Amino acid sequence: MSETRYPGMGFAAAAQRVFALVLRYAYLLKGSWPRILELAYWPSIQIVLWGFISKHFTGEVSGAVEAAGALLAAVLLWDILFRGQLGYAISFLEEMWSRNLGQLFVSPLRPHEMIIALTTISLIRTLIGVLPAALLTIPLYAFSIFDLGLPLLAFFVNLMVTSWALGLMVTGLLLRVGLGAESVVWMVMFLIAPVSAIYYPVSVLPDWLQPVAWALPTAHVFEGMRAVLFDGVFRLDLLAGAMLLNLFYFVLGVVIFMWSFRVARQRGLLHQTGE
Repeated sequence: MSETRYPGMGFAAAAQRVFALVLRYAYLLKGSWPRILELAYWPSIQIVLWGFISKHFTGEVSGAVEAAGALLAAVLLWDILFRGQLGYAISFLEEMWSRNLGQLFVSPLRPHEMIIALTTISLIRTLIGVLPAALLTIPLYAFSIFDLGLPLLAFFVNLMVTSWALGLMVTGLLLRVGLGAESVVWMVMFLIAPVSAIYYPVSVLPDWLQPVAWALPTAHVFEGMRAVLFDGVFRLDLLAGAMLLNLFYFVLGVVIFMWSFRVARQRGLLHQTGE
């Protein structure tokens, strides 16, 4: 099986297919300014509301400045996770809504190439949504999440990988069940939110629920964020825990997606996903 005989199997050809799919999703954004506005609107509105609430409590309660900063950082990091997963799943839903999955996979496009394209567009959509909100906190509240420095990059990467892992699992479910599982796209993040220790430490949770929280990379990230803001310490143990869990969940997500795709192809479900 030579490269010359099968030109569509080379790395360059695969990269072109991934780029073409990313370009398709980028054109969907570019062709509709309300889509772009919506990406930035909700994170910005949320940070404005939470920011003024935290500013109020800072003025009313002594020693609340650090807590207000932690709240703003938590809101921004949560938006990274939420927007990353939503951007991943929505891009996949675009293909289901337009009944385009069957046509895509009639082409030489392979499932792993779609995964790469979805992760790329998820990153783009997340940056469009979260950056304006992060910049708003500087003039409004004199708080910059960028002051976290290198730990911020570690938190960002880990939360993005978590969002991709969840996106893979959700899209795998959509492949198997169809649009009947569409509501899961919005539900899954709020399912893990109470045990992700976003706005409070894991110790606040009941004893029986704390192991569940520590089994999620999100709890490690948000506990690490508070350690940096409150204690000035970058907890490498929490970072390592988040990375190992992310590796596990991302591999699990890929396995679920690939298995669901194989079943959908064998049963002819790719042409029925829009029904």
